[in-house]
Amino acid sequence: MPGPNSGLMGSWRSWRGHSDLLIAACVIAIIFIIVIPMSPRVLDVALTFSLTVSVIILLTTMFTMEPLQFSVFPSLLLVVTLLRLALNVASTRLILTTAYAGEVIEAFGSFVVRGNYVVGFIIFLIITVIQFIVITNGAGRVAEVAARFTLDAMPGKQMSIDADLNAGLITEEEARERRQKLQKEADFYGAMDGASKFVRGDAIAGIVITLINIGGGFIIGVWQHGMTLLEALQTYTILTVGDGLVTQVPALLVSTATGILVTRSSSG
Repeated sequence: MPGPNSGLMGSWRSWRGHSDLLIAACVIAIIFIIVIPMSPRVLDVALTFSLTVSVIILLTTMFTMEPLQFSVFPSLLLVVTLLRLALNVASTRLILTTAYAGEVIEAFGSFVVRGNYVVGFIIFLIITVIQFIVITNGAGRVAEVAARFTLDAMPGKQMSIDADLNAGLITEEEARERRQKLQKEADFYGAMDGASKFVRGDAIAGIVITLINIGGGFIIGVWQHGMTLLEALQTYTILTVGDGLVTQVPALLVSTATGILVTRSSSG
């Protein structure tokens, strides 16, 4: 009977052979997002896509029995992080130039926080603190320790495989498969150790971008758009908080997925 993760894992395995081409295409698309101005409607679609991908990643890690079943996760984590940063740049460009960044950001800025930018900013800070201090630091430490212990244990495991082969307990093919799996585990844990740094940097970038948006929007609103001080502060703070929330929620989901995967790998 297939497990609950058979469909998700089958999807990843189906394009694993073309993962390099897919990652290259995603990186090129991300560069276009950074360079070319986006319309608010396209930005809405991109933000919704980012949130959907983050939910799928979280669900996949929850139903992954072995970490190597999701061996593409470190590369996927880098691409998703770059996508969120590119969307931050695109939304910042729209916020500062037109004071409007689409329905999704407006919904997060008005409906989620009820139009109160102070409450929204506090919620944004709380989510960022949870992600940066609690989840990211813990996941990074677990990934570092798992990578170190995996590398230290490799000689002993290889000797154990050779001993089983010499004793006739396993065949030559089984010994080769075990060595390959051992090498893949070492590569995966080492990549996860580096990938956890992407999540940490993403959390820091989110805070810096939010502060830049508020300050820059306040100056542009007063000097270029002729707004009053209160209008500029309220308009750009609500938009910036909405932008911060709509990007930090997917970041929180991916950070949680990272923590789940590395703790499962360390316990497995």
